[in-house]
Amino acid sequence: MKQTVRPAPRLEGEIRLPGDKSISQRAILLNSIANGTAHVSNLCEGDDRTSILGCMRGLGVEIVEQAGYGDGECFEVRGRGAGGLVEPSNVLDAGNSGTAARLVTGLLAAQPFFSVLTGDESLLSRPMDRVIRPLRRMGADIRGRGGDSLAPLAVRGGGLTGIDFDQPVASAQVKSSLLIAGLHAGGETTVRQPAMSRDHTERMLSAMGANIEVDGLSVMVGRSELESVDISVPGDISGAAFWLVAGAIHPNAEIRLSGVGINATRSGVLEVLNRMGASISVENVREENDEPVADIVTRSSDLEGVEIGGDLVPLVVDELPVLAVAASRASGTTVIADAAELRVKESDRISATVDGLARLGAAIEEREDGMIIQGGAKLTGSPVHSYGDHRIAMSMAVAGLCAGGETTVDGAEAAAVSYPGFWDTLARVSDA
Repeated sequence: MKQTVRPAPRLEGEIRLPGDKSISQRAILLNSIANGTAHVSNLCEGDDRTSILGCMRGLGVEIVEQAGYGDGECFEVRGRGAGGLVEPSNVLDAGNSGTAARLVTGLLAAQPFFSVLTGDESLLSRPMDRVIRPLRRMGADIRGRGGDSLAPLAVRGGGLTGIDFDQPVASAQVKSSLLIAGLHAGGETTVRQPAMSRDHTERMLSAMGANIEVDGLSVMVGRSELESVDISVPGDISGAAFWLVAGAIHPNAEIRLSGVGINATRSGVLEVLNRMGASISVENVREENDEPVADIVTRSSDLEGVEIGGDLVPLVVDELPVLAVAASRASGTTVIADAAELRVKESDRISATVDGLARLGAAIEEREDGMIIQGGAKLTGSPVHSYGDHRIAMSMAVAGLCAGGETTVDGAEAAAVSYPGFWDTLARVSDA
């Protein structure tokens, strides 16, 4: 599918974002192994939702979609408790979701039965050894392709023992996988991070009564019984990032985003844009389900280049492609470094971002662990590719709003993985 984007005279509107993908998947998984019944509202949209629901239903969890509970759509999750999951009769499919694949692998490692986990073509090429190795140390038997590094994975779980694990790279997915396995392990499981990564799992486990302690960059969990909690998922700040950048780089824009999660381990995009000089205001800050939430307004801005690297990268890793778009419209030079992790996402996001922006006329140079962008080049519409990656598709669309002529995004359907309504919303705010 192709989508054509044209420069808009004005960007304006109020946007309610889909639920945060990371929080949504954890809310479904953890409530599935809790005691009691939970209602999860404003769940994320798209293929990732389908993936986590399918995996948990395949393990015997009853999850019922309901209408009219609270603010619109809701899913009732009838928890099965710590030992209540059943051996799946078929292969579990995580689709395109690396989060679902790694979190579910940690869960399966703790179950006393056999299971097989697979995914789509993109997921089958993404590294799983980063969770397999520590889970094997805990006692799980996990086999896969590529020398036990790639899905499909065959898992014989159960009988785990807690470990003390130093993460070589900050990763919330790996950390969460081990913490979930640790809920069912003998002894304590401690994960030590080299830098802070998103902490939704720790927050949710604490709210559900888990035996968990957080000390700086170290997280310890012991064997735990969880109690179900109702969760209203805040708007996804990774989805908000596209509108934050669109409003900042467009010469005539004002966009309001309502109910966005601003967890400090996720809001690095706000920090970067503020450092670039973006006109962004955070309003009506409140707390919902132990997660900070706010309304955010973004307006036309004069941006300046910055350096993005080090401990900041894990806090903005999903937003780096669209931040590169912002950098292309800023004055001066932006350097993105220490971001080699981008090469093993749904696509090689370094190469994909550089290719797309270069086609549009940006002065951008690819580096092994990032990119260098010389801002201020005039962008001109061009055919660009999504490479099957939702974040690349949406980033190129944002660039197209400020490029002369028409920008056609090939593979535009990829946006539906995390944001099915993206193209309709783009049309609405650019038709002001």
